[in-house]
Amino acid sequence: MTNTPAQQTVTRLYARLVVPDGPRAIDFYRAALGAEEIERYTGPDGRIVHALLRLGDAVVAVKDADEADPAPASLGGSPVIMALDVSDADAVAEAMLRGGASVVYPVADQHYGQRGGRLADPFGHLWMISQTIEDLTPEQIQQRTDELSD
Repeated sequence: MTNTPAQQTVTRLYARLVVPDGPRAIDFYRAALGAEEIERYTGPDGRIVHALLRLGDAVVAVKDADEADPAPASLGGSPVIMALDVSDADAVAEAMLRGGASVVYPVADQHYGQRGGRLADPFGHLWMISQTIEDLTPEQIQQRTDELSD
């Protein structure tokens, strides 16, 4: 018997961040995002094949790049953006910048009720950092979005 989509259950979803220097990346995520390392496995050469990090209620995996899994820089960048809700977007952005991240879009108040911006970490992964500053309904957000193009 095969499973239909309605019968299948997702039990977990997490991003696997491929980086050129796994230990340095883990140190960056610890210092900038408060990540906690849950597990780490290395190959015979000492390179990280899988490390799991907890960031608040979420987890991400980190692994060293190899022939099968290239890091973003070798692909010309990453089309994926990690959206990270935080209690203080300015403080997190500053911590990321101290660790070598770069600004894609500066942290600022946004029309959709968030204060946030986008940064690229030193390993080529993109992070949208945001905090709620205004509780808006979907209708209010849509209205403000529509007003931007008027």
